[in-house]
Amino acid sequence: MDQMTSYEALVFPSDDRPPHLVALVSTPITPVPNPPEPYRCARLPHPQVYMDYVADEPGAWRFHLVEALDGMKRKFDTPYIIFYPVISRDSMPFPINKCIREIQGNFYKESRAWRGNIVVAKYKDQQYSAMIDMSMADFPLVKNYLQSHYTPST
Repeated sequence: MDQMTSYEALVFPSDDRPPHLVALVSTPITPVPNPPEPYRCARLPHPQVYMDYVADEPGAWRFHLVEALDGMKRKFDTPYIIFYPVISRDSMPFPINKCIREIQGNFYKESRAWRGNIVVAKYKDQQYSAMIDMSMADFPLVKNYLQSHYTPST
């Protein structure tokens, strides 16, 4: 039985580095009835590996689903999930994500800014039955979404 499986995911670093692909590791979990989206595939993703200063405790990161772009009449066949940090090791706020700030341009609002390193993964289907590899071809869709969406309220 495979313990760790990795999938290509996209990281938007909070510093001056450009977005790039990384290996997002996941580990098996015991299936439970009606789990939230990231756990329906019976695997626990570990985006915290790519989140600088994130606390080492449960609930230190959250997720946000991207099932469609504004104006779309149907959902993506392969939805995305955005993982973002919410609890830092030193209780200080995470730095504003410069890459997403630049993407948002005039839409940017500091009070609702994405903070810290953001990890984006992709699912095989609308049932979230398995993660699949992303590629840089997914970047324009994710960029389009981030261009007009603020960080979810925490």
